[in-house]
Amino acid sequence: MASGSDRNPIIIGGLPSQVPDFDPEETQEWLDSLDAAVDERGRERARYLMLRLIERAREKRVAVPEMRSTDYVNTIATKDEPFFPGNEEIERKILNATRWNAAVMVSRAQRPGIGVGGHIATFASSASLYDVGFNHFFRGKDDGKGGDQIFFQGHASPGVYARAYLLDRLTEKQLDAFRQEKSKFPDGLSSYPHPRLMPDFWEFPTVSMGLGPLGAIYQARMNRYMEARGIADTSDSHVWAYLGDGEMDEPESLGQLSLAAREGLDNLTFVVNCNLQRLDGPVRGNGKIMQELESQFRGAGWNVIKLVWDRSWDPLLAQDRDGILVNKLNTTPDGQFQTYATETGAYIREHFFGDDHRLRAMVENMTDQQIQHLGRGGHDHKKIYAAYAAAKAHKGQPTVILAQTVKGWTLGPNFEGRNATHQMKKLTAEDLKRFRDRLHLPISDKELEDGNPPYYHPGRDSEEIQYMHDRRKANGGYVPTRVVRAKPLPLPDDKAYAGAKKGSGQQKIATTMAFVRVLKDLMRDKEIGKRFVPIAPDEYRTFGMDAFFPSAKIYNPLGQIYESVDRELLLAYKESPTGQMLHDGISEAGCTASLIAAGSAYATHGEPLIPIYVFYSMFGFQRTGDQFWQMADQLARGFVLGATAGRTTLTGEGLQHADGHSQLLASTNPACVAYDPAYGYEIAHIVKDGLRRMYGENSEDIFYYLTVYNEPIQHPAEPADVDVEGILKGLYRVNQGDKGEHAAQILASGVAVPWAIEAQRILADEWNVKADVWSATSWNELRRDAVEAEEHNLLHPEEEQRVPFVTRKLADAEGPKVAVSDWMRAVPDQIARWVPGTYQSLGADGFGFADTRGAARRFFHIDAQSIVLGVLTELAKEGKVDRSLLKQAIDRYQLLDVAAAEAGEAGGDA
Repeated sequence: MASGSDRNPIIIGGLPSQVPDFDPEETQEWLDSLDAAVDERGRERARYLMLRLIERAREKRVAVPEMRSTDYVNTIATKDEPFFPGNEEIERKILNATRWNAAVMVSRAQRPGIGVGGHIATFASSASLYDVGFNHFFRGKDDGKGGDQIFFQGHASPGVYARAYLLDRLTEKQLDAFRQEKSKFPDGLSSYPHPRLMPDFWEFPTVSMGLGPLGAIYQARMNRYMEARGIADTSDSHVWAYLGDGEMDEPESLGQLSLAAREGLDNLTFVVNCNLQRLDGPVRGNGKIMQELESQFRGAGWNVIKLVWDRSWDPLLAQDRDGILVNKLNTTPDGQFQTYATETGAYIREHFFGDDHRLRAMVENMTDQQIQHLGRGGHDHKKIYAAYAAAKAHKGQPTVILAQTVKGWTLGPNFEGRNATHQMKKLTAEDLKRFRDRLHLPISDKELEDGNPPYYHPGRDSEEIQYMHDRRKANGGYVPTRVVRAKPLPLPDDKAYAGAKKGSGQQKIATTMAFVRVLKDLMRDKEIGKRFVPIAPDEYRTFGMDAFFPSAKIYNPLGQIYESVDRELLLAYKESPTGQMLHDGISEAGCTASLIAAGSAYATHGEPLIPIYVFYSMFGFQRTGDQFWQMADQLARGFVLGATAGRTTLTGEGLQHADGHSQLLASTNPACVAYDPAYGYEIAHIVKDGLRRMYGENSEDIFYYLTVYNEPIQHPAEPADVDVEGILKGLYRVNQGDKGEHAAQILASGVAVPWAIEAQRILADEWNVKADVWSATSWNELRRDAVEAEEHNLLHPEEEQRVPFVTRKLADAEGPKVAVSDWMRAVPDQIARWVPGTYQSLGADGFGFADTRGAARRFFHIDAQSIVLGVLTELAKEGKVDRSLLKQAIDRYQLLDVAAAEAGEAGGDA
C-alpha cells in the first residue's frame, strides 16, 4: 500500500501559476521548441510530443495537471501489453460453451407453461470480461481467507450459472429451474445474485442498480479497516465490481468515488461494461460515455484504463501518422458506433473511412468482412488480461477499466447492438443455428428444431473442463462461493447491562443516551469489545458519542496529520489508522454501505463484526431503504439506531426531520427486527437478545432496528419481576392502575410511555378510571407473531389453533384499549385485528413541523390529555361513562387550542 503522502495529495495536479520565472531564457527555449514543432511538423505532431512530455512528467512525479480525458484508444499501448499466460484457443472454446449454455438457459425458461424470462444480451457483451477474471484473477477462499470479493453485474447472472454448470457446480436440472425458486425447490436458481436465496453461492446482491458500485467501494474500505485493526488479514483480497455504462447514471454509482481515491483503495477495481446501451436505447447517443466516465473518474482521483479496441485495430493505429484515425474515433458519437455494430463492412467503409482519402487508404487492402470484424476491446482476451494485470499492479489509487463491447455479442444479427436487445429472451431455431455456427459447437440442426435447444458440455474429461478446474485450483477455489466460517462469539454476561438496569435516578436522559451507555459498557468487554463498529454520518456529537473519541478513535488510514482545534478538550476529535469508529461524513448511503460490509464480515472474512449504525431516524429507512433490502439480501447482521426518532420529539427541526413512519417502513423488511423502547432496561434486554440471536449459537440472518429519542426522561430501575418475555415479544405491562371504577388499557411505545403514565394519573384522579399502562416495545414483532399464528392455523386446521401473543397478553385486560405513539396511526394499527375488545389508536399522522414538543403533541392529539380523551371516548362507546364527559374533557384541557398546551420538556440533543 502506498504511503499516505502518495495516496492523499492535498493539491491534485495543480500548477504554481504565481511562481516567478527565475530562468526566462530556458523558458523561452522550451517555448521556441514547441513553436518549431508546430511550424515544421504540424499541430498533431506537437500534440503528440506534449502528451508524451506530460506522460513522462507524471512518471517522474512532476506535479502537472492530469487530462480529463484521453484519446478514444486503448490506454495500454500494444508494445506495453504483458505476456498472456493462458491458452487462448482453449479459453475460447470454454467461453463458447458458456455463451451457449447461458443463452439456452434463458431461452428454455421461456418454454410454454413457464415463461419466466431472463436476460441474455448483457452477459453476451461481458462474457470475455468475466472469463479472463475467472481464468486468471479471481481468488477463491480455499486458503481459509476471504479471497476476492466480486460484485457481479445482476443481469449477467445466466453466464455465471452457465460456467458453474461446466464445472459441475450446478446441474442441468438446476439450469432448467432458473427463476423457479419455489416450484422447483431445492433446484431453483434465483434471477439475479441473491445471497439470501442462494446462500452457498452468491455473496453480494447487485441487481438494484447503483448499489453494487457503492457496496464495492465500502467493501474495499472495510477490508482495509479490518486489516488495520488486526481483525483479519485481507492483504490478498481484491474487490472487483462489474457494472454497466447505463448503470453509471445512478447517483449511487458515482456518489462515493472520492472516498475510494481519498483512502487510496488500490484493492478495488471497477470494470464498466461499455456496450453503449441502456435497457431500451443508447446510453449517450449524441456523446461518448467512455470519455464522460473517464473524466469523472479521473477528476475523482482514480486510475483509468480504457479498453476500447481489439487487436484487429492495432495495424491501423500503427500507421496513423497524421492522427486522422484517432481524430475520427474521437469525434464519432456512440449512437453511430452502435449503428456500425449492426451494419456491413461496405457501410462502415463508406461512412466511417470514406470521408478522408487517408482513412480510405488505410483499409484499401482490407475486405468488407475484415472491416466488419474490426472489434471492441472488451471481447479480446489478451487486451483484457493486460488491463486487469495493470489494475492489480497499480498502487495508491483505485482503478476503473472502461471496456467497450457490443450488447448481444455473438447472438446474431437480430440481437447484436439492437435497442431491443435487453428485452429479447427467446432465440428462434434460425437464431440458434447461426449462434451455434458462430461458436463452432457440435450440435445438429435436428436438436435445434425438435423441442427445447440442448445444453452443451464438452465432457468432464475434456481438455477444456480440465483447464477450467486447473485454473480455479491455481486461483484458490471456485467463485462465486459464499462460506460462513465464523464461530459464535462469547457473549457478555449480565454485568455488562447492569448500568442500564439501574435506571437514571434523578437525572433525565434520552433513550439515545441510554443506548450509548449500554454500548460503552459493551465496547469495554475483553472478548467482543473490539468487534463493535460504531458508524455515524457526521453526527456523533449529536448522539452523545463524542465520549468515544479519545479511546475508540475515528478510523482514518492517514491518521491525524494536523492539530485538532479542540485538542485541549477532554473529548477532543481524534483520528487514527487503527481507529474503531467510522465517521463517514454526511452520507447516509455511505454509512449504510459500511454497515452492510461490516455486518457481513462474518461470512466474507470469517470474522464477525458488530456494526452499530446511528443516524437521524428520518434519514434512514426513508432515504436509504433500498440499501436495507440489500442488507437483508446479503444476510448482514448488526444494530441500526434511528436516533432523534418521532414526529414531535425533535423539536424545532421541522418537517424534514420529523420521523413518524420509519417503524412502518421497517416492518416491510422481513429481516428487520424493529423495537421502539421506552427505558434503558428495555434497551439492555433487547440488545442482549439481539447479540444472542445474531452472534450466538444458531445465529440468525437478521438485523435490529431500534428507534431512540432525544427527549430527556427519567428512567426507572428495572422492576424485580420484569417481564423479559414481554419486552422481547413486544408488549408488557409497565404500570398497573390502582384506583378507579372503570377499567381501561393504554398501550404506548417509546417516548409516549411517559405521556401514557401521566394520562393514567389524570384518569384516576379526575375521571374515576383505573387504567393500566403497557409498553409496546415492538408493534412490528407483535404483528409478525400474529401473522405467523394465522398462517399456521390456516394450513393446519386439524391441529390446536395458535393464539397470537398480543391476544393472549391482553385476554384478561379489562376495558377498552387505546394505543398511542409518536408514530402515524398505521404503526399501532398493525395489531388492531388481534386485540380483544375495542381498540383505538392515536398517532401523529401528517407532516411534521417546527414547534415546542407540547404544541406538536397537542396538534396531533397524542399528549397525555388527548390520551385521557381517547380513553373516555372508548368508555362512552361501551356505555361505561356519559358522553357529556367528552366535551367537558375537551374544554377542561383546551384540546382544540394548540397554544394552550404546555411547552413540554426542552433540549436534549442526545
